[in-house]
Amino acid sequence: MEYNFLSATILLVLITDPIGNIPIFINALKRVPVKRRPTVIVREVSIAFGILVAFMLGGRQFLEVMHLSDLSMRIGGGIVLFLIALRMVFPHPDGALGGGDAALGEPLIVPLAIPAIAGPSAIATVMLLASQAPERRVEWLAALTVTMLICAIVLLASDRIQHWLGERAVAALERLMGLVLVAIAVDMLLEGVRIFAHQLSAGA
Repeated sequence: MEYNFLSATILLVLITDPIGNIPIFINALKRVPVKRRPTVIVREVSIAFGILVAFMLGGRQFLEVMHLSDLSMRIGGGIVLFLIALRMVFPHPDGALGGGDAALGEPLIVPLAIPAIAGPSAIATVMLLASQAPERRVEWLAALTVTMLICAIVLLASDRIQHWLGERAVAALERLMGLVLVAIAVDMLLEGVRIFAHQLSAGA
């Protein structure tokens, strides 16, 4: 699948899953004073953004150091994305990320910045985008920036959104987003297998 700015933004929004993260953030921020919560949310989104930018810009060098190919990144990213998406479609008691109870104080980095926003699938995706088309890195950075802005807006309004929609509607939206992600993950895997099969036939 060939990505552009719009499709990359949609993919990143689906993967970072701001709607699905609403219950996680509400639970994690229970012990944080109400006036302090917006600051914590902006900080955690900013940290996640910095982490994803680092992997996007340095991902290719990381692959080279680890002697990993773009193909292995595509297939591995597709598998991780598929597993995360399945947990969104078929909810687990601990949530899609396996997170648990509210923190005893103010959360820092874990579990909000990582893995709620900058989780394995998000990291794999930004590295995949950068490795597939490194010359379009500015476009991918713009898509990631828009995604993080959407995450911040949704999470800052998380209490209101959950109140307006209700927990069932939020859960239904997360399942719908998970279903779309399953399709994207399968497409990634099939494309990776197709390229691998082509390389095998060419080398035979």
